[in-house]
Amino acid sequence: MCQLSPYRRRAPGFLWAPAAPLRTRSDACQNRPVLTIGVVALGVSDVPRATEFWRAALGYEVRTDGWGGWATVLTPADGSGTKIALQSSETPPPDHPRVHLDLHVADAAEQEAEAARLVALGAVRVDWDSYPDDPDFVVLADPDGNRFCIVDLGHDYG
Repeated sequence: MCQLSPYRRRAPGFLWAPAAPLRTRSDACQNRPVLTIGVVALGVSDVPRATEFWRAALGYEVRTDGWGGWATVLTPADGSGTKIALQSSETPPPDHPRVHLDLHVADAAEQEAEAARLVALGAVRVDWDSYPDDPDFVVLADPDGNRFCIVDLGHDYG
């Protein structure tokens, strides 16, 4: 059974206070997801260096106005698409991350050109030990060591 709490969080110093529900029962009792992906948060040891790398790599604009509660957010120039929030982290990136960015290109020529461009910006090619026999991707690491892939969407899978 779907129910709404008659309480909501109040300003500091007040734990809870009665209030009108924040949403109507019909809004809260739906049978469909309401979540969307807001940002991909990327942990980095040097936020200014990562900001410059990813801004140049993706052509994104930098927001430092606190959007979404983040100090630094990279946003597509037209405002639509996936945003990247950069957060300071002293934890080293894993060699085989469970979550990573896939950057898409149209064909193998674009893949090689973009890999070379990103290496010139400070990325490094990763000697990936898990490539399949006929990979459609190349693995690189950003200046902080975060692994990402450039995927050839025109790859012929036979």
